[in-house]
Amino acid sequence: MIQANQLSRKYGEQFAVENLSFHVHRGEVMGLLGPNGAGKSTTMKMLTCFLPPSSGEAFIDGASLHDSITVRRRVGYLPENAPSYSDLDVHSHLKFVGAMHGLMDATLTDRIREMGVLCGLDHVMYRRIDELSKGFRQRVGLAASMLHDPDCLIFDEPTTGLDPNQIVEIRKLIRRLGEKRTVLLSSHVLPEVEAVCDRMMIIDRGQLQTMGTARELSRQARGEALLHVTFKASSEAVFDLLRESVKEIGVELRETDTPHSYAIHHPDPDYPLAEALFHAAVSCGSVILEMHSEQATLEDVFHKLTGGGQ
Repeated sequence: MIQANQLSRKYGEQFAVENLSFHVHRGEVMGLLGPNGAGKSTTMKMLTCFLPPSSGEAFIDGASLHDSITVRRRVGYLPENAPSYSDLDVHSHLKFVGAMHGLMDATLTDRIREMGVLCGLDHVMYRRIDELSKGFRQRVGLAASMLHDPDCLIFDEPTTGLDPNQIVEIRKLIRRLGEKRTVLLSSHVLPEVEAVCDRMMIIDRGQLQTMGTARELSRQARGEALLHVTFKASSEAVFDLLRESVKEIGVELRETDTPHSYAIHHPDPDYPLAEALFHAAVSCGSVILEMHSEQATLEDVFHKLTGGGQ
Protein backbone atom coordinates (compact mmCIF):
# COMPACT_ATOMS: atom_id res chain seq x y z
CA MET A 1 0.00 0.00 0.00
CA ILE A 2 2.81 2.45 0.91
CA GLN A 3 6.17 2.00 -0.82
CA ALA A 4 8.98 4.49 -0.18
CA ASN A 5 12.21 4.20 -2.18
CA GLN A 6 15.28 6.22 -1.13
CA LEU A 7 13.05 9.10 -0.03
CA SER A 8 15.00 12.23 0.99
CA ARG A 9 14.23 15.80 1.97
CA LYS A 10 16.85 18.51 2.42
CA TYR A 11 16.62 21.98 3.92
CA GLY A 12 19.63 23.79 2.54
CA GLU A 13 22.50 21.36 3.02
CA GLN A 14 20.86 19.57 5.95
CA PHE A 15 18.95 16.32 5.48
CA ALA A 16 15.69 16.06 7.42
CA VAL A 17 15.08 12.65 5.83
CA GLU A 18 17.80 10.73 4.02
CA ASN A 19 17.41 7.72 1.70
CA LEU A 20 14.42 6.33 3.58
CA SER A 21 13.00 3.08 2.16
CA PHE A 22 10.17 1.00 3.63
CA HIS A 23 6.96 -0.82 2.74
CA VAL A 24 3.65 -0.83 4.60
CA HIS A 25 1.38 -3.70 3.63
CA ARG A 26 -2.31 -3.34 2.90
CA GLY A 27 -4.37 -3.71 6.08
CA GLU A 28 -1.36 -3.15 8.38
CA VAL A 29 -0.84 -0.66 11.20
CA MET A 30 2.77 0.56 11.02
CA GLY A 31 4.33 2.65 13.76
CA LEU A 32 6.86 5.35 12.89
CA LEU A 33 9.10 5.95 15.90
CA GLY A 34 11.89 8.37 16.54
CA PRO A 35 13.05 11.14 18.88
CA ASN A 36 12.03 14.75 18.32
CA GLY A 37 13.60 16.02 15.12
CA ALA A 38 14.13 12.54 13.69
CA GLY A 39 12.18 13.30 10.50
CA LYS A 40 8.82 11.68 11.28
CA SER A 41 6.62 14.64 10.40
CA THR A 42 8.69 15.45 7.31
CA THR A 43 8.26 11.87 6.10
CA MET A 44 4.50 12.07 6.53
CA LYS A 45 4.28 15.45 4.81
CA MET A 46 6.09 14.00 1.81
CA LEU A 47 3.83 10.95 1.69
CA THR A 48 0.73 13.18 1.76
CA CYS A 49 2.10 15.60 -0.87
CA PHE A 50 2.40 18.55 1.50
CA LEU A 51 6.15 18.59 0.84
CA PRO A 52 7.93 17.44 -2.32
CA PRO A 53 10.87 15.11 -1.76
CA SER A 54 14.31 16.38 -2.68
CA SER A 55 15.05 12.98 -4.18
CA GLY A 56 13.67 9.46 -4.18
CA GLU A 57 10.13 8.28 -4.81
CA ALA A 58 7.11 6.89 -3.01
CA PHE A 59 3.86 5.26 -4.06
CA ILE A 60 0.48 5.12 -2.33
CA ASP A 61 -1.53 2.15 -3.60
CA GLY A 62 0.46 2.35 -6.83
CA ALA A 63 0.07 6.11 -7.32
CA SER A 64 3.29 8.12 -7.49
CA LEU A 65 3.75 11.22 -5.35
CA HIS A 66 4.12 13.09 -8.64
CA ASP A 67 0.40 12.41 -9.17
CA SER A 68 -0.54 14.41 -6.09
CA ILE A 69 -4.30 14.62 -6.80
CA THR A 70 -4.62 10.83 -6.95
CA VAL A 71 -2.50 10.40 -3.82
CA ARG A 72 -4.59 12.90 -1.86
CA ARG A 73 -7.75 11.03 -2.84
CA ARG A 74 -6.30 7.76 -1.53
CA VAL A 75 -4.90 9.12 1.73
CA GLY A 76 -6.50 10.42 4.90
CA TYR A 77 -4.10 12.66 6.82
CA LEU A 78 -4.26 13.83 10.42
CA PRO A 79 -1.44 16.31 11.21
CA GLU A 80 -0.10 16.62 14.73
CA ASN A 81 -2.29 19.64 15.48
CA ALA A 82 -5.47 18.79 13.60
CA PRO A 83 -6.61 21.90 11.68
CA SER A 84 -10.27 22.87 11.94
CA TYR A 85 -12.52 25.90 11.60
CA SER A 86 -13.16 26.42 15.29
CA ASP A 87 -16.02 28.88 14.78
CA LEU A 88 -18.04 26.22 12.93
CA ASP A 89 -19.98 23.41 14.51
CA VAL A 90 -18.76 19.87 13.90
CA HIS A 91 -21.34 19.09 11.22
CA SER A 92 -20.65 22.28 9.24
CA HIS A 93 -16.90 21.69 9.40
CA LEU A 94 -17.20 18.10 8.18
CA LYS A 95 -19.60 19.18 5.46
CA PHE A 96 -17.08 21.76 4.23
CA VAL A 97 -14.21 19.24 4.28
CA GLY A 98 -16.33 16.69 2.41
CA ALA A 99 -17.26 19.25 -0.22
CA MET A 100 -13.55 20.01 -0.74
CA HIS A 101 -13.08 16.30 -1.46
CA GLY A 102 -15.83 16.52 -4.08
CA LEU A 103 -18.39 14.39 -2.26
CA MET A 104 -21.98 14.80 -3.47
CA ASP A 105 -24.57 15.97 -0.92
CA ALA A 106 -26.34 12.62 -0.55
CA THR A 107 -23.07 10.72 -0.13
CA LEU A 108 -21.67 13.38 2.19
CA THR A 109 -24.68 13.24 4.49
CA ASP A 110 -24.26 9.48 4.90
CA ARG A 111 -20.50 9.78 5.41
CA ILE A 112 -20.86 12.44 8.10
CA ARG A 113 -23.35 10.23 9.91
CA GLU A 114 -21.03 7.20 9.66
CA MET A 115 -17.98 9.14 10.86
CA GLY A 116 -20.01 10.63 13.71
CA VAL A 117 -20.81 7.16 14.98
CA LEU A 118 -17.34 5.74 14.33
CA CYS A 119 -15.52 8.61 16.05
CA GLY A 120 -18.04 9.12 18.84
CA LEU A 121 -19.15 12.55 17.64
CA ASP A 122 -22.87 11.99 17.09
CA HIS A 123 -23.91 13.75 20.32
CA VAL A 124 -21.68 16.82 19.72
CA MET A 125 -22.36 17.16 15.99
CA TYR A 126 -23.97 20.61 16.32
CA ARG A 127 -21.64 22.08 18.93
CA ARG A 128 -18.99 24.63 17.96
CA ILE A 129 -15.55 23.11 17.67
CA ASP A 130 -13.99 25.74 19.95
CA GLU A 131 -16.34 24.54 22.73
CA LEU A 132 -15.06 20.97 22.55
CA SER A 133 -12.35 19.35 24.62
CA LYS A 134 -8.97 18.53 23.08
CA GLY A 135 -10.03 14.89 22.81
CA PHE A 136 -13.17 15.69 20.84
CA ARG A 137 -11.31 18.14 18.57
CA GLN A 138 -8.90 15.31 17.83
CA ARG A 139 -11.85 13.08 16.97
CA VAL A 140 -13.12 15.76 14.61
CA GLY A 141 -9.73 15.65 12.88
CA LEU A 142 -9.93 11.88 12.61
CA ALA A 143 -13.44 12.06 11.15
CA ALA A 144 -12.36 14.72 8.65
CA SER A 145 -9.40 12.59 7.52
CA MET A 146 -11.70 9.65 6.76
CA LEU A 147 -14.69 11.40 5.16
CA HIS A 148 -13.66 10.53 1.61
CA ASP A 149 -13.25 6.86 2.60
CA PRO A 150 -9.49 6.48 1.92
CA ASP A 151 -7.82 3.08 2.11
CA CYS A 152 -4.67 4.59 3.62
CA LEU A 153 -4.58 6.68 6.81
CA ILE A 154 -1.56 8.66 8.00
CA PHE A 155 -1.68 9.98 11.57
CA ASP A 156 0.98 12.26 13.05
CA GLU A 157 1.01 12.11 16.88
CA PRO A 158 -2.77 11.45 17.12
CA THR A 159 -2.87 11.43 20.94
CA THR A 160 -0.83 14.59 21.62
CA GLY A 161 -2.33 16.59 24.47
CA LEU A 162 -4.96 14.02 25.41
CA ASP A 163 -5.63 12.77 28.93
CA PRO A 164 -5.13 9.04 29.73
CA ASN A 165 -8.79 8.14 29.17
CA GLN A 166 -8.87 9.93 25.82
CA ILE A 167 -5.63 8.24 24.77
CA VAL A 168 -7.14 4.80 25.42
CA GLU A 169 -10.23 5.72 23.38
CA ILE A 170 -8.19 6.97 20.42
CA ARG A 171 -6.00 3.84 20.55
CA LYS A 172 -9.09 1.63 20.34
CA LEU A 173 -10.39 3.65 17.42
CA ILE A 174 -7.11 3.38 15.52
CA ARG A 175 -6.98 -0.36 16.18
CA ARG A 176 -10.50 -0.72 14.71
CA LEU A 177 -9.52 1.38 11.70
CA GLY A 178 -6.53 -0.87 11.12
CA GLU A 179 -8.83 -3.86 10.63
CA LYS A 180 -9.92 -2.51 7.23
CA ARG A 181 -7.39 0.16 6.28
CA THR A 182 -3.66 0.68 6.08
CA VAL A 183 -2.46 2.98 8.87
CA LEU A 184 0.89 4.73 9.27
CA LEU A 185 1.08 6.11 12.80
CA SER A 186 3.80 8.47 13.99
CA SER A 187 4.56 8.78 17.68
CA HIS A 188 7.37 9.04 20.22
CA VAL A 189 5.09 7.52 22.90
CA LEU A 190 6.32 3.93 22.96
CA PRO A 191 3.40 2.26 24.83
CA GLU A 192 1.02 3.80 22.30
CA VAL A 193 2.86 2.21 19.39
CA GLU A 194 3.11 -1.19 21.11
CA ALA A 195 -0.63 -1.10 21.86
CA VAL A 196 -1.86 -0.52 18.32
CA CYS A 197 0.82 -1.37 15.74
CA ASP A 198 1.51 -4.63 13.88
CA ARG A 199 5.02 -3.54 12.97
CA MET A 200 7.14 -0.50 13.68
CA MET A 201 10.18 1.26 12.32
CA ILE A 202 12.60 3.51 14.13
CA ILE A 203 14.25 6.46 12.41
CA ASP A 204 16.91 8.77 13.78
CA ARG A 205 18.45 11.83 12.11
CA GLY A 206 16.33 11.11 9.07
CA GLN A 207 17.61 7.58 8.52
CA LEU A 208 15.97 4.20 9.05
CA GLN A 209 17.54 2.32 11.96
CA THR A 210 15.41 -0.83 12.09
CA MET A 211 11.97 -2.21 11.27
CA GLY A 212 9.94 -5.21 12.45
CA THR A 213 7.47 -6.49 15.02
CA ALA A 214 7.98 -5.71 18.70
CA ARG A 215 9.30 -9.24 19.22
CA GLU A 216 11.75 -8.94 16.31
CA LEU A 217 13.07 -5.61 17.56
CA SER A 218 13.43 -7.00 21.06
CA ARG A 219 15.48 -9.92 19.74
CA GLN A 220 17.73 -7.57 17.76
CA ALA A 221 18.36 -5.36 20.78
CA ARG A 222 18.92 -8.22 23.21
CA GLY A 223 21.70 -9.77 21.14
CA GLU A 224 21.74 -12.99 23.20
CA ALA A 225 19.51 -15.48 24.99
CA LEU A 226 19.35 -14.57 28.68
CA LEU A 227 17.69 -16.68 31.35
CA HIS A 228 17.23 -16.01 35.05
CA VAL A 229 16.82 -19.13 37.19
CA THR A 230 16.61 -19.96 40.90
CA PHE A 231 17.26 -23.47 42.23
CA LYS A 232 16.15 -24.95 45.53
CA ALA A 233 19.67 -26.19 46.30
CA SER A 234 23.16 -26.21 44.84
CA SER A 235 23.07 -26.68 41.07
CA GLU A 236 26.70 -27.17 39.98
CA ALA A 237 25.88 -30.62 38.59
CA VAL A 238 23.20 -29.07 36.37
CA PHE A 239 25.63 -26.54 34.96
CA ASP A 240 28.33 -29.16 34.40
CA LEU A 241 25.86 -31.24 32.39
CA LEU A 242 24.64 -28.15 30.52
CA ARG A 243 28.17 -27.15 29.54
CA GLU A 244 28.76 -30.61 28.07
CA SER A 245 25.76 -30.35 25.73
CA VAL A 246 25.59 -26.63 25.04
CA LYS A 247 28.58 -24.76 23.68
CA GLU A 248 29.31 -21.09 24.45
CA ILE A 249 27.05 -21.01 27.47
CA GLY A 250 27.77 -18.56 30.28
CA VAL A 251 26.68 -18.85 33.93
CA GLU A 252 26.84 -16.05 36.51
CA LEU A 253 25.69 -15.92 40.11
CA ARG A 254 23.10 -13.18 40.52
CA GLU A 255 23.49 -10.64 43.33
CA THR A 256 20.11 -11.12 44.98
CA ASP A 257 18.78 -12.00 48.43
CA THR A 258 17.75 -15.39 47.08
CA PRO A 259 20.46 -18.11 47.19
CA HIS A 260 21.18 -20.32 44.18
CA SER A 261 20.00 -17.64 41.74
CA TYR A 262 21.83 -17.42 38.39
CA ALA A 263 21.89 -15.63 35.05
CA ILE A 264 22.53 -17.95 32.11
CA HIS A 265 23.26 -16.61 28.64
CA HIS A 266 24.01 -17.83 25.14
CA PRO A 267 25.19 -15.71 22.15
CA ASP A 268 22.32 -16.92 19.94
CA PRO A 269 19.15 -15.01 20.99
CA ASP A 270 16.96 -17.74 19.46
CA TYR A 271 18.63 -20.64 21.26
CA PRO A 272 16.09 -22.70 23.34
CA LEU A 273 18.00 -22.12 26.56
CA ALA A 274 15.08 -22.75 28.91
CA GLU A 275 14.39 -26.14 27.35
CA ALA A 276 18.03 -27.20 27.61
CA LEU A 277 18.22 -26.08 31.24
CA PHE A 278 15.01 -27.87 32.16
CA HIS A 279 16.21 -31.19 30.72
CA ALA A 280 19.56 -30.84 32.52
CA ALA A 281 17.79 -30.13 35.83
CA VAL A 282 15.52 -33.15 35.42
CA SER A 283 18.51 -35.39 34.65
CA CYS A 284 20.26 -34.20 37.83
CA GLY A 285 17.15 -34.33 40.01
CA SER A 286 17.40 -30.59 40.78
CA VAL A 287 14.36 -28.47 41.63
CA ILE A 288 13.83 -25.17 39.80
CA LEU A 289 11.93 -22.65 41.92
CA GLU A 290 11.77 -19.88 39.31
CA MET A 291 12.82 -19.41 35.70
CA HIS A 292 12.15 -16.62 33.24
CA SER A 293 13.67 -15.13 30.10
CA GLU A 294 14.76 -11.53 30.06
CA GLN A 295 13.69 -9.63 26.98
CA ALA A 296 14.62 -6.17 25.79
CA THR A 297 11.70 -3.75 25.88
CA LEU A 298 10.77 -1.40 23.06
CA GLU A 299 12.24 1.36 25.20
CA ASP A 300 15.57 -0.53 25.30
CA VAL A 301 15.52 -0.82 21.51
CA PHE A 302 14.67 2.86 21.11
CA HIS A 303 17.49 4.04 23.38
CA LYS A 304 20.00 1.69 21.81
CA LEU A 305 19.26 2.87 18.27
CA THR A 306 18.77 6.58 18.91
CA GLY A 307 21.41 7.22 21.57
CA GLY A 308 18.78 7.84 24.23
CA GLY A 309 17.07 10.37 22.01
CA GLN A 310 20.01 12.78 22.11
